[in-house]
Amino acid sequence: MQKSTESAALRAIYPSLRDRHVLVTGGASGIGEGLVEAFAAQGARVSFVDVQTEAGEALRARLTPGASHAPQFSHCDLTDVSALQQCLANILSEQGPVDILLNNAASDDRHGIEEVTPAYWDDRMAVNLRHLFFAAQAVVPGMKEAGHGVIINFGSISWHLGLPDLTLYQTAKAAIEGLTRSLARELGPHGIRACTIVPGNVQTPRQEKWYTPEGEAEIVAAQALNGRIQPADIAAMATFLASDDARMCTAHNYWVDAGWR
Repeated sequence: MQKSTESAALRAIYPSLRDRHVLVTGGASGIGEGLVEAFAAQGARVSFVDVQTEAGEALRARLTPGASHAPQFSHCDLTDVSALQQCLANILSEQGPVDILLNNAASDDRHGIEEVTPAYWDDRMAVNLRHLFFAAQAVVPGMKEAGHGVIINFGSISWHLGLPDLTLYQTAKAAIEGLTRSLARELGPHGIRACTIVPGNVQTPRQEKWYTPEGEAEIVAAQALNGRIQPADIAAMATFLASDDARMCTAHNYWVDAGWR
């Protein structure tokens, strides 16, 4: 279970999210786990996909007791577009149209410029960029038919800061912001919104493997606010943007970075 800066009892509740079908990619751990937990707590019908089967099943089992709707987990390798399309077709067939898509899955593996091959380039784009478009493509018809929908893409503060050893990750994350603006413009007439959440450095087990205590202290010192950002902080922004309270929010970036500059 991820750390949280607040009790679940203190979460804002958005009535418009109740019973909505929410799809989360990369939902088994890290920020994704926080998203699945938060939307399940809103009474949404949550479907989530991940390549981590054991973690996904464990999260589903943990959240099912007491949930208004038991979260549904599907194993899916998002880098395989055909497999992704089939997985999402199955989810749509079994759970119905998706109201809210959270394009969260990504991997920030470190690399040097001299190490990059054409095959590695293609792999990193498949992991961090390509699947966002094809997931959106799969759910948009149902959103159009319903006359509403929300697509939330996940960017990264890293390319805004120009951090080292992340060239391909940052290239993909920069492109996501362009994808969001394009989707917002094309889909807006159908009542579909698209936004990007830009997290700062979120304290997850994966991120902790990259940073020493000294490195974490440097991050906090660069922030305007003290403390470490938690998955629940990102989920709080996501639930707001997905709700009808944010009905006029689209095409833009929403930062949760504690003022890291």
